[in-house]
Amino acid sequence: MGRAFLFGDETEGTGRMTQCKGFRTFKERGEWVELQFMARAVRTGFKVSKPWGDSSAYDVGIESGERILRVQVKSTDCRTQYGYLCQFKPNAHSKPYTLKQIDFFAAYVIPEDVWYLIPGAVLLRGKKKKAVTILPEKPKHPERYKCERYREAWGLLLPAEQNSKMRKGWVGESYIRNPKQEAIVESHPSKTKAPGI
Repeated sequence: MGRAFLFGDETEGTGRMTQCKGFRTFKERGEWVELQFMARAVRTGFKVSKPWGDSSAYDVGIESGERILRVQVKSTDCRTQYGYLCQFKPNAHSKPYTLKQIDFFAAYVIPEDVWYLIPGAVLLRGKKKKAVTILPEKPKHPERYKCERYREAWGLLLPAEQNSKMRKGWVGESYIRNPKQEAIVESHPSKTKAPGI
């Protein structure tokens, strides 16, 4: 019989009790999610690296031109009435993340197989956000879900010289999706490749 872990709050309709079969600990699940991220990034055309040990604030390095982008990988299966709640804080024994440590957060919605590639500044600049709701279902106030623009936004990991066309779609902090543009991989990354990679 597989093991089941409970995530989220099951009281008063604030969250649905979920299971994460096959994992003995949160750490084990986190390692699996990091592997999922690296596999998806490689399939999308990126080169990845993994820092040795657990002492780095980031989980995965992504080659982006001459830079290595530092990516902290998070996951959720905590469904609330508003969407999936994803936490962006380190464990209780660590100091909060800073922009000197993290370039991007990659958030994986496990039940939906959906990735969010969120620039670190979005969550860490100004009032730091420790958790956000992503992948809302029929939101009454769509403007509250500011991270939706980063859903499957793999093109943001490209170096500036390769994604200049994509960057023209940015208005302030928001990205206007262009369906003709292949820089953002939508539902089938194995069939779509980011340009220039």
